[in-house]
Amino acid sequence: MTTCDRTIISLSGKAKAEPVEADGTDRIVKSFNTWAFKREQPTPPGGLHDAVAKALRKRAPIRFVLYWGKGPRHLPGAPEIKCLEYLAQCRSRVAAAHSEGARITLILTDTHARLNGHGEQQIDQYFSRVNQSASERGFETCRLSDIVERHGAALDRSLNPDPQLLTALSESAAKWYGGDLDPTEAALRYYELNMTERRAVEQAFPESIFVTFNSSKMRPLFPDRLPIFYMYSMKKGVAVKPWFVELDGDGLAQSA
Repeated sequence: MTTCDRTIISLSGKAKAEPVEADGTDRIVKSFNTWAFKREQPTPPGGLHDAVAKALRKRAPIRFVLYWGKGPRHLPGAPEIKCLEYLAQCRSRVAAAHSEGARITLILTDTHARLNGHGEQQIDQYFSRVNQSASERGFETCRLSDIVERHGAALDRSLNPDPQLLTALSESAAKWYGGDLDPTEAALRYYELNMTERRAVEQAFPESIFVTFNSSKMRPLFPDRLPIFYMYSMKKGVAVKPWFVELDGDGLAQSA
């Protein structure tokens, strides 16, 4: 909540409620929850305020966590750097409004890269360089496989993907999957991975805001109990994941 009700007595003697701002929460949320960064409204309503209010009570940084994937190239390029700088801008906005600042953790999705057919050497090479660039900007990184190993639970096979979601995942697999499965089977496997991973992530980062470059159409893939911030990836109006952008810039309109 960003406001609370203060009861005052009017001249008529009747009590009425007057909204007042609560402990800077609204100001901090507004520092980053703007159209300069977000591509659509976060979910659920009030989720960002709840996360920020908890951090304020604990005098702790605002925590953000996001997935960072791997595309066709094996070393990060200009698009990745541009994305990291954009994330740093967002963090600076928070730091200007909150004395404890913000902490951003990139979850390097080695499990997804492995599913897409990338070799271990290629995965390690790419993510090692991403880790280096992220560390230079004060970001933290971790491997998704490590999070699942520590916090993962058995897959709930009663969960079935929405047909429209599976279609979207299949279309993405047709472009980026390099394994032996057909795109629909690969998409289903990817969905199953996410069903386990999202539960592990919310246990590992219980008080974080989950950032994604995807739209809310992909909401079922993300942690249930974390607020979701739908963010542009490199600048306002661009949401394509940087690891899928061609180095010459011609791929800016091609999203995963």
